[in-house]
Amino acid sequence: MSLYDQLRHFADAHGLAVIFALYLVLCLWHFRPGGTRNVEAASISIFKDDDDVQ
Repeated sequence: MSLYDQLRHFADAHGLAVIFALYLVLCLWHFRPGGTRNVEAASISIFKDDDDVQ
């Protein structure tokens, strides 16, 4: 069995599960208990240099 066949078999058997698990980890990373401060800082970072007061 060639390397190509082994990699293709792995991708067919486990690739979708690995990609789905990575997707879940990246989506849920923002909701972890220690991440609140970083998420709040990121949400207002675009207004950091804004001097326009209305």
